[in-house]
Amino acid sequence: MSKDQPGRLSGRRALITGASRGIGRAIAEAYARGGADLFLTATSEANLADTQKAVAGHGGQVVCHGAEISDEAEVDAMFAAAVDALGQVDIVVNNAGVYVGRPFAEYTANEFDSVMKVNVYGVFHVMQRALRHMQEKGAGKIVNIASTAGKWESPNQAAYNASKHAVVALTRCAALENAGIPINVNAICPGFVETDMINEFKAHADRLGVEFEDFKAAAISRVPMGRALQPEEIANIAVYLGSSESDGMTGQTITISGGMRMG
Repeated sequence: MSKDQPGRLSGRRALITGASRGIGRAIAEAYARGGADLFLTATSEANLADTQKAVAGHGGQVVCHGAEISDEAEVDAMFAAAVDALGQVDIVVNNAGVYVGRPFAEYTANEFDSVMKVNVYGVFHVMQRALRHMQEKGAGKIVNIASTAGKWESPNQAAYNASKHAVVALTRCAALENAGIPINVNAICPGFVETDMINEFKAHADRLGVEFEDFKAAAISRVPMGRALQPEEIANIAVYLGSSESDGMTGQTITISGGMRMG
């Protein structure tokens, strides 16, 4: 259940990528309840229709825009459209991402490249535009959705882990360079979250010849709390990082994992 408070993000304008489902949609809903104006993106504007319906009625402006963040020209057009629609962008949430699971020795170069183009270069492109805009106006907040895969090792997902390690590094470097402005740049590192990405884990289980329920049970068995996280739990942290309450925090990677690997 969400614990966000109405008005926490009042007057703030937020761009959220990957907002059509899962964590991105939950963040969009939480930001709307918090009073933010929203510019929501996903690969297809049509896929954002359900999110737009879910956030309607909270009083803030909501604009949807289809964009492929791995394409630099589309990111340029997307960010320009966000500034045009909202006047300025105060918060950027980099949530869009893809997953391909495979034993290390079996990845193709194309598979590895497809993950990097979205999870690393997409985040890089969006962050660059955001930073230039926020440097000019003298403030801003960037929230990157990384993963516990960006902190630890994992079997059969080297491409995904490498991409999320890169997101953590981009977060820390950008935070250090822009702390004096001030622009806050932080990352959230979720563990196992109950989202549509589970379907991609299912395909991974199939390739390994493992029943999906057994695969999922094995993953949850590593979680001391004994359950998967819900997207709303990640959204609550994203609200905090987008609000003035986190003004003194930058360069941090916040782990929410149900207790996996504490410390």
